[in-house]
Amino acid sequence: MNLLWGLLIIVVVDAIAIAAMLLVRRRAPEGSFFADGDRASGVFGVLATCFAIFAGFVIFLAFTTYDQSLAGSDAEALIVAQQYETAQFLPNETRDALSGGVICYARYVVHQEWPEMRAGVKSNSINPWSVVLFHTIRAAKATTSAQQAAFSKWLDQTSDREEARRDRIHGAAGITPTSVWIVLLLTAGVVFAYMLFFADSAEMKRSQAMLIGSAATVVVVTVLAIYALDNPYRPGLGSIQPRAMERTLVILGEEQAAVGVDAPVPCDEQGVASS
Repeated sequence: MNLLWGLLIIVVVDAIAIAAMLLVRRRAPEGSFFADGDRASGVFGVLATCFAIFAGFVIFLAFTTYDQSLAGSDAEALIVAQQYETAQFLPNETRDALSGGVICYARYVVHQEWPEMRAGVKSNSINPWSVVLFHTIRAAKATTSAQQAAFSKWLDQTSDREEARRDRIHGAAGITPTSVWIVLLLTAGVVFAYMLFFADSAEMKRSQAMLIGSAATVVVVTVLAIYALDNPYRPGLGSIQPRAMERTLVILGEEQAAVGVDAPVPCDEQGVASS
C-alpha cells in the first residue's frame, strides 16, 4: 500500500464520517438518539470488540502469509548461492553449465518473476532455468567420491529451493478470501452507522467530529494494514523486495572471480535465454 494513497484514503473516509455525523447532529435530540446512554455504550462495546477480534485474526493470517513469503524469498536466495558452490565439485562440463544456469535462475527471479508478483499474479509456471538445471544434472557423470557427494547434495538443495520458491510465491495473489473481506467491511460499516446514533445536538461540533473521526481512523488503518500484509509484493510501504536474490547475484559474481571459473552465462541480464 502506497503511503500517500493510504493517507488520502484515511482523510477521505474521515471527512465522510465527520460530515455524516454533523449532518445527523442537526436533527439529533440532546443526549443523542438513545434514551439510555449506558445501555447503548455497552452494545457499542460489543460491536467494537467483535470487529477488533475478527480483524485481529485476519491480521494474524495475513502476517503469517507475509512472513512466509519473506522467509521463502530469503531461503531461496541462500540456496541458489549454495548450489553454485556445490556445482564446483562436479565434472568440469557439468560445473560450467550449472554455474551459468544458477546465475540465470537468479536473474529470472529478479527481473521476470518479481514484476509479476508486484502485479498480484501468482504464477503457476516453473522457472524455466530450473528445467535447464534438471537436464544438466541428470546428464552428469559423477565418478569420484567427491563428485558423487556433490551430486547428492545438489539434489537435496534443489528440493529445498523448490520448497522455498513455493513459499515465496504463496502470497503473491493474496490469501484473504473475498468472504472474509465482505464480513470485515460490513462489520466496519455497522460500527460507523451505530456511531451516528450518538449524535448529540448539545455537544460541540468539534467533540462530535473527534468522536467519529478517531474511530474511523482506527478502523480504516486496521483495514489498510490487512490489505498491505495480504499483498506483500505490491509497491508501497513494507513491500517485499528481491534484495536477497540481488545480493546473491553480487556474491555469485565475486565467487566467479575468486575461484577463477569462467563459465559462460546462457542468458542476458534480464534472465532471458540468449539466442
